[in-house]
Formats: sequence, structure tokens, C-alpha cells
Amino acid sequence: MEKIKFELEIPVSSSPKVLFDCLISPSGLSKWFADDVNIKGDTYTFFWDGDEDEARLLKSKVGNEVRFQWEEDEGTSYFFEMAIQIDDLTKDIAIMITDFAEEDEIDEAKLLWENNVTKLKRAIGG
Repeated sequence: MEKIKFELEIPVSSSPKVLFDCLISPSGLSKWFADDVNIKGDTYTFFWDGDEDEARLLKSKVGNEVRFQWEEDEGTSYFFEMAIQIDDLTKDIAIMITDFAEEDEIDEAKLLWENNVTKLKRAIGG
């Protein structure tokens, strides 16, 4: 079934450096995205309640964004990306999420991201 791209912008009170660490490092990702995370090369293994999924790091701009692709999406144009956006005028920081989901699962996927970013905010005090 075809997946549809969706985007979320969620304000976060944090320094870009701290936020980026939470998007790229195993310890940072373990605080909010998964129960545990291991890295081998450019492959990240995410663990949740006894399940595990692998994603490949496709792109990383230090201090700015990371893009992953789930193993099951290999060979497709599907990915998920987390980028840090800083407002030029106010210097407010937001995390920009780009992901793909099947049409009947978009609302659920957005809610999952929102809940995870809420965990992130608690973990970093933002």
C-alpha cells in the first residue's frame, strides 16, 4: 500500500546542540524515541518492548537534521527526518518531523510523533 508524506512542526525549548544530540546519538534517542538504541556503522537498531527495528542513517547535517530509512522501506523513497528549525527573528526552536504513513494511519502516526516529542521535551527540560 502506498504511503503519504506528512510533516509536523513542534516547538521545543532547548539549545540546538542538546536537541541534535537527542536526534542522532543512541543515548539521546533512548531518552524519547525507543527503549534502547544500538549503532553499527550507519545502521541503527531500535528496541521497543522486546521488538526491534533497523533503520539506516541516510543523511546527517551536524546540528541541523537527520534522515533515516527503515529497513522495510529499503528500495523506496520513504524515510523519516527530524530537523531543527530556528526562527530568524525570535530564535524560537522547533523540531520539524517528516515521515510517511498509509492514508488510514496518518493520524495515528502524527499522534505517536507528538507523544514522543513530549517525552523528548521532558527529557531535556524543554
